[in-house]
Amino acid sequence: MDASRRRFIKLGAHAVFGGLFVYTLRGLVPPGSPSTASARGDTAYDQYRPTDHEWAFIVDSTKCIGCGRCARACKQENNVPMEPSCNRTWVERYRITREDVVLVDSPDGGINGFPSDGSSGEGGGSNSSLTRNAPAKPQARKREEEVVKSFFVPKLCNQCERPPCVQVCPVGATYKTLDGVVLVNQKRCIGCRYCIQACPYGARYLVPDAEVTPTGQKHVADKCTWCYHRITRGLLPACVEACPVGARTFGDLRDPDSAVRRILDEHRIDVLKPDLGTRPRVKYIGLDEAVV
Repeated sequence: MDASRRRFIKLGAHAVFGGLFVYTLRGLVPPGSPSTASARGDTAYDQYRPTDHEWAFIVDSTKCIGCGRCARACKQENNVPMEPSCNRTWVERYRITREDVVLVDSPDGGINGFPSDGSSGEGGGSNSSLTRNAPAKPQARKREEEVVKSFFVPKLCNQCERPPCVQVCPVGATYKTLDGVVLVNQKRCIGCRYCIQACPYGARYLVPDAEVTPTGQKHVADKCTWCYHRITRGLLPACVEACPVGARTFGDLRDPDSAVRRILDEHRIDVLKPDLGTRPRVKYIGLDEAVV
């Protein structure tokens, strides 16, 4: 076989392998994701490389004052409908009585704060119905008068390392990026609700018929993305910027000088529902044992 023929065969093999490699990448990354935008040369993502980052989100429940600025900033930043059942992040109030009864409420997701008179607010907080409270009944009011401990717990998508929502999506609309953030391709989502049911943290909801929606689609799944459109540009999530007491900290674990790395080294950290094995990326400081 002469040299020119061998060279032709070699070039052909490289072309076939390269085509398969590109096809494989396109199959792994849903259309419209930041990764494909980067491949097309979109200048907004030119400097961002997902594999260079390992993001972490830390919530200090001992600092939260229940002002609701985080939840409100999230809705404004991400075009989340104002309906109480639609939340990418929300704040729950926990109150414990002398008899160790745990009362949980989150009026309108906490976007307007909490009643100062200690009464239960109306409306839900979590996208799940588990923590949705009806107006306080006489017996509930009596319990509230016996409250001996009260605190606030901000909640959001835990961006699990082992996300059950990704496993159950039948069309691949829910996927995990190379930097570990779980996103929803709403153009691909069929609104089957499987991911909503699979999430053990009540962090997902179905976009209703609303004038304003995150991406314009309705009846599709939505959730917190850690403001992926911001962090890939070097900005903090909107809720982190809005918190007046520093109860939320976000950063890159690959950066040895980052605040999240320092906090993880210096504090005891807990996660929600650790027994489920989902390995949440949202870590909590001072998480009370009453929080599940």
